[in-house]
Amino acid sequence: MKILIVEDEKLLADTLCTMLRSKGYEAEAVYDGESGRDWAETGVYDLLILDVMMPGLNGYEVARSVRKSRVGTPILMLTARNALEDRIEGLDSGADYYLTKPFDSRELLACVGALLRRQGGQVNELRYGNTALDLNSCTLSCGEKSLRLSAREFDVLRYLMQNGERVLSKELILEKVWGYDSNAVENHVEVYVGFLRKKLASLGSNVRIEAIRRLGYHLEVRDEC
Repeated sequence: MKILIVEDEKLLADTLCTMLRSKGYEAEAVYDGESGRDWAETGVYDLLILDVMMPGLNGYEVARSVRKSRVGTPILMLTARNALEDRIEGLDSGADYYLTKPFDSRELLACVGALLRRQGGQVNELRYGNTALDLNSCTLSCGEKSLRLSAREFDVLRYLMQNGERVLSKELILEKVWGYDSNAVENHVEVYVGFLRKKLASLGSNVRIEAIRRLGYHLEVRDEC
């Protein structure tokens, strides 16, 4: 499960990342509202942990933007503002739960678990066309056929399936899959897209990874398959 933390207190954000990683989650942090909005709207995350009081875009504005973009990722809001009006504004902005600071780490983890469980099958499996990607086992299946993907193949295909017809640039795929500080280059994306195309074809999938010249990749469903 991938969790994005949007918190301008860097020490707190990094502490939350460390705690969540120790529980088996993939956690990343950004430290301002604008970056949080941009990363959240990719739709690649299973949960957003969102601070309210940030310079630039505040948490309410980020949540509203995410929901306006039709991203249904659960949002857990963290804030020191505990008045009833603040909680109402947070929920009205699109948050699923509102946790006030200071909080107990056990309560935070319980909220994270509850919000992820609430997603049910949407969290455990992605479907596109006649093809399913199991998020727990990294297994790709189509009808009675299935195969297991490597970790990197899984991350690339997961990102593509979460974005569907949206065209993703090689640069964006590199940043979200390999990480912004990685030494990987665009050729790495091309290589893994090639691997995935062969595996989709071997399963008889009607899903194709299409390249748009100078723009990037997106998924298409071919009726003839």
